[in-house]
Amino acid sequence: MTETREVMLRVNQAGEFGAIRIYAGQLAVMGDRTSISGEIAAMAQQEAVHRERFDALLIKRGVRPTALQPLWSAAGFALGAATALIGPEAAMACTAAIETEIDRHYTEQLEQLGEDDPELSGMIREFRDDEREHRDTALASGAERAPAYPLLFNAIRMGCRVAIAVSKRI
Repeated sequence: MTETREVMLRVNQAGEFGAIRIYAGQLAVMGDRTSISGEIAAMAQQEAVHRERFDALLIKRGVRPTALQPLWSAAGFALGAATALIGPEAAMACTAAIETEIDRHYTEQLEQLGEDDPELSGMIREFRDDEREHRDTALASGAERAPAYPLLFNAIRMGCRVAIAVSKRI
């Protein structure tokens, strides 16, 4: 099924919002006491810029955001806090999983858009590159050393896929 541009904007804005909440949960647990706190804060700031730009495009194009933002706010914060409670490597495993899925998601959108919407495809391409950097940072910061990494990584990716699918519709 091909996504409309409106659906792309809605789900992408929701994803950037969720990422901000995940990082907020991680930082609430870890504070600035770990070696990765600065990296998490920097990634959170970048996600905030992504969200602001998607917010502006939603307004410009008259697209409503997902009605599930309150749910994504709570779920994102809880996921971030839970992974941070496990430890810094688990927090980074969360980032690696989500950014792997977002890379796939944004790449699919770019293939679908082609050159038909340069404004939207330019944003998605730029943000996808940022998300790839986040994934690489997470892996370099020990994500794969997290307890039960394959299980954690794949469970979070599956949750991300479900959140994307639901945000497309609601």
